[in-house]
Amino acid sequence: MKMIQAIALALVLGGAAAAHAEQPLQRTDLIKNDIDVPGHEAVQVRVDFAPGVLALSHSHPGEEIAFVIEGTLEYQLEGRQPVTLKAGQSLFIPSGVVHSAKNVGSGKASELATYIVRKGETLVVPAK
Repeated sequence: MKMIQAIALALVLGGAAAAHAEQPLQRTDLIKNDIDVPGHEAVQVRVDFAPGVLALSHSHPGEEIAFVIEGTLEYQLEGRQPVTLKAGQSLFIPSGVVHSAKNVGSGKASELATYIVRKGETLVVPAK
């Protein structure tokens, strides 16, 4: 009986891992903490992009620093020319600026997004 339970558990966990791996855009919250600036907090998120995936236009209620961990991402900030970054490069995105990011490489791409934002507000605000 224990062997059947172990096999069933392995199938469930394997299916969950496969479902997680197939998601085209995956956000993983890493940390959220108050800072010394009244009414603000620091938030850090890992974002994984499957090849060709676009994170639709959005903004944040504060500043973002995007650091490309792996792959190649193209960022489009409203009113600016697109900028393409590879692993190890960073981009500063000012508060409230509408932007998007797209994996323009042939493999997976990942970024580490660090935000200094107003506490209690929605972190990702879809563009209108």
